Amino acid sequence: MIKGILFDLDDTLYNSSEFVSIARREAVKSMIDAGLNVSFDEAMSILNKIIKDKGSNYGKHFDDLVKTILGRYDPMIIATGIITYHNVKVALLRPYPNTIKTLIKLKNMGLKLGVLTDGLTLKQWEKLIRLGIHPFFDDVITSEEFGLGKPHEEFFRYGLKRMNLKADEVIYVGDRIDRDIEPAKKLGMITVRILKGKYKDLKGEADYTIKDIGDLINIVKELNGKK
Repeated sequence: MIKGILFDLDDTLYNSSEFVSIARREAVKSMIDAGLNVSFDEAMSILNKIIKDKGSNYGKHFDDLVKTILGRYDPMIIATGIITYHNVKVALLRPYPNTIKTLIKLKNMGLKLGVLTDGLTLKQWEKLIRLGIHPFFDDVITSEEFGLGKPHEEFFRYGLKRMNLKADEVIYVGDRIDRDIEPAKKLGMITVRILKGKYKDLKGEADYTIKDIGDLINIVKELNGKK
């Protein structure tokens, strides 16, 4: 009997890859207009290396970009980039089509809903609130608060504990085979891979594969023996 669903967040409930890419590009353009003396392509190359080296959750990508190019700290240029990034993010941040309607239906079916996500707790909550979907979730579990993230099975076990559910009572929905589907499957959860985001073409097996989050309704009905 399925009693709950745990969701990944980025590229599962909204298009993280696309909106982040656009926001970073617009931020770099604004920083160049503000006095960052470098070509756009070179700036993006340096920024992408900083992100690769220090991770997407590092809080000072633009600081390091400016210091690398100018050799000094320039708060005006950095602030310009940060403000542009956040303005673009707010303008673009939307859940995937059908997401809100599906979450309403799942709640009306009596299911517990949770988010199990890598990232900084404050940032992940900010995304959920800006997306307008935070009220649907009974719990939001982040790698920062646990101390380990995906694909560590301990993180998934912690998520089950927080939801007060057993593995065979839970569906896990994510976009990545390596970090979402495989560890959840090893623990005995029913796995649903949503073909969204930059990893949608990678090979791998889940119990179910969907293109639209709305397909979860029929999966739950099937597993719980309802028409």
